[in-house]
Amino acid sequence: MRLRTSTAIALALMVTGVPAWADMDAAKAFLDAEIGDLSTLSRADQEAEMQWFIDAAKPFVGMDIKVVSETITTHEYESKVLADAFTKITGIKVTHDLIGEGDVVEKLQTQMQSGENIYDAYINDSDLIGTHWRYKQARNLTDWMAGEGADVTNPGLDLADFIGTSFTTGPDGKLYQLPDQQFANLYWFRHDWFTDPVNMADFKAKYGYDLGVPINWTAYQDIAEFFTGREIDGKKVYGHMDYGKKDPSLGWRFTDAWLSMAGAGDKGEPNGLPVDEWGIRVNENSQPVGSCVARGGDTNGPAAVYSITKYIDWLTKYAPPAASGMVFGEAGPVPAQGEIAQQMFWYTAFTADMVKEGLPVMNADGTPKWRMAPSPHGVYWEPGMKVGYQDAGSWTLMQSTPVDRAKAAWLYAQFVTSKTVDVKKSHTGLTFIRESTIQHPSFTERAPKLGGLVEFYRSPARVQWSPTGTNVPDYPKLAQLWWQNIGDASSGAKTPQEAMDSLCAEQEKVMERLERAGVQGDLGPKLNEEQDPQVWFDAPGAPKPKLANEEEEPKTVSYEELIASWK
Repeated sequence: MRLRTSTAIALALMVTGVPAWADMDAAKAFLDAEIGDLSTLSRADQEAEMQWFIDAAKPFVGMDIKVVSETITTHEYESKVLADAFTKITGIKVTHDLIGEGDVVEKLQTQMQSGENIYDAYINDSDLIGTHWRYKQARNLTDWMAGEGADVTNPGLDLADFIGTSFTTGPDGKLYQLPDQQFANLYWFRHDWFTDPVNMADFKAKYGYDLGVPINWTAYQDIAEFFTGREIDGKKVYGHMDYGKKDPSLGWRFTDAWLSMAGAGDKGEPNGLPVDEWGIRVNENSQPVGSCVARGGDTNGPAAVYSITKYIDWLTKYAPPAASGMVFGEAGPVPAQGEIAQQMFWYTAFTADMVKEGLPVMNADGTPKWRMAPSPHGVYWEPGMKVGYQDAGSWTLMQSTPVDRAKAAWLYAQFVTSKTVDVKKSHTGLTFIRESTIQHPSFTERAPKLGGLVEFYRSPARVQWSPTGTNVPDYPKLAQLWWQNIGDASSGAKTPQEAMDSLCAEQEKVMERLERAGVQGDLGPKLNEEQDPQVWFDAPGAPKPKLANEEEEPKTVSYEELIASWK
């Protein structure tokens, strides 16, 4: 005799380790044990939100879904804690895989090319927004939430509360990805060394201005020179930290807005238009038209070459000798070891690991000896340009995922970004996505122990940090070109100009193939004819002609003045 459906589901769930029924008991246990008062919602509203998830999940009870993200502290918390809670509360069993960032992009690319449903949802960087918008292989979430996914869209989602939706919105005004975590690359420095009276006096005597947070690259360079070789607490210290091994992670070091920090590209928020921080120009229809200066791009323009030249000079002169052979993951922990005075390009995702008890960069009372501040900018930079990168790992639903599986995965995506859990998740990973979380009293209380992170995210300055924008037509194909070419400059095999000439030419070859193939329709590249570069240098905006003097008057500000200006 055939088992009744409910009985069959119950038995199946018992076998797979999922509760035989999902109700408020599991939700209340989770709220008691994990959330407490670390939420922007009252307990009654938390329970109401959990009840909505329970009800919305009923058609999918017993389903196994798989999602994937890169391995950072925030996603580890989701995978180890929130996935289990979601399973117990809803009866949908979710496996949240953690793999390398490059592997996430590879899996996504494979699913796009094959149509095979490898994962039911991806947390992939919003750097792929130009890819998703053009290929139309990711579900347009605006239409999804209003149509097919309406019955599984949380009425309390509150998109206006997310601080990063401008990063995940296409030129068509549609939302393609939902932010899950965000972190910026900022300037990091030893506040205790910068405020030491002897260091301050010695610096002023040598350079003629005050030691402080550098506003521009000339000041950063002076500070790097000042500290390199100086003995502090019996140790020889260095004025700069970076990495230089020819490795895929070297590409992120530059596509993550290094060129715009120098002043390449045009003004605009969240990205420069018509020329972005990759040096790619688009026309009035958002079609990429060139990367090299001869087509109106800026990837090999003077500002871009200046950015690579400074990178190599500083790495060679002011960083520990081992840095040139390091990859991103190896270089990241070095400042916490206590021998680095400052780092221009420092990701706030390292904050959680940088505030651990007992580190040389921590005080006995739990406050850091270091601070973070806005990144200094290069000589080509102008007000109105972005001045740094912000990572926004975001939920993406592919068109190739069956509707029922996409719905179940969308429920999980909303659960881990919900107002119920976001404050606790943000305390764990320190990667803010909601304005309400940033303003939560618990972060006011914790701010003195986080080195400026809370102050930055509460400041008006944060809008100048943004991910890769929509000018980039195929992030997976183009991003891999960067580490190979800039690696040649880092190793000395090519000059910075030769490396950037090669990079822009290779980017244009990819765009030419996309144009010929027509796979992106009328949204794809439509390259300009090549012209004498001087034509573009004489035109307004990017690319800018080479300056006769690429050093400027150094400027610094005290950290305390900077924070006061934000308030």
